[in-house]
Amino acid sequence: MNELTDAEFTRIRDYIKAHYGINMGDEKKSLIYSRLRATLINGGFTSFTQYFDYLLSDKTGAAIINFVDRVTTNHTFFMRETDHFDFFKNTVLPQLEEKYSAKKEICLWCAGCSSGEESNTLQMILQDYFEGKNWNTEILATDISTNVLDKAVHSVYPNDKIETLPENWRKKYFNKFDDHNSIVVDQIKRNITYRTFNLMEPAFKFKKKMHVIFCRNVMIYFDNETRDQIVGKFYEATEDGGYIFIGHSESLTHTNTKYKYIMPAVYRKL
Repeated sequence: MNELTDAEFTRIRDYIKAHYGINMGDEKKSLIYSRLRATLINGGFTSFTQYFDYLLSDKTGAAIINFVDRVTTNHTFFMRETDHFDFFKNTVLPQLEEKYSAKKEICLWCAGCSSGEESNTLQMILQDYFEGKNWNTEILATDISTNVLDKAVHSVYPNDKIETLPENWRKKYFNKFDDHNSIVVDQIKRNITYRTFNLMEPAFKFKKKMHVIFCRNVMIYFDNETRDQIVGKFYEATEDGGYIFIGHSESLTHTNTKYKYIMPAVYRKL
């Protein structure tokens, strides 16, 4: 099989940018090559040009799904950036409980949920906080990768990956799957809806606006223009008084968002 030429890389890179918003510089050429090489070999393609032509012509959608799963980065773990979860539990939830005590419903979106560690953590917090109070705490969790969404739906994790969680959570919200893995209990999983979703959609059209959005360490892959467009769509999808949590390596400024700064990587629609 031939190497990935500069022209082929540019073609693939431009397609990823146009359709998924992900910005890949020249330094990502070797990454793209390594992640797609097995797909080319298994498919019998002799060049990246032949493979990409097939990708664009495939009417089943299967080739695109595989392509997205291969080229996207999905790195996450339980309790990542713990201060966010503390603020969510100790500040955001009491505010929402007081404001929506009549409806007893919270709309929360976990965008770029990867393999489910973040969405499961949030649901565990919600279950603890609203235990016995009969609130609707369903979470919408989305990602563009069907591969990681499948992992999230099943929510089976190596035992060493859940060691950072409180002991009472490990006992309450996980069951033994096998000698090396644990599975999240149905009580948590049935309150999370997983869907494929592309943040490059023209608008985020949901039946209800979100009280809280978690989109952490996702927008680092976008250029400034794309990020600003996505944040604008997040803002329109946020309920008045609602919050958005982004990654600590990301930031918003008053010149490119209407959200108001609350604390590092936490903003609010006021």
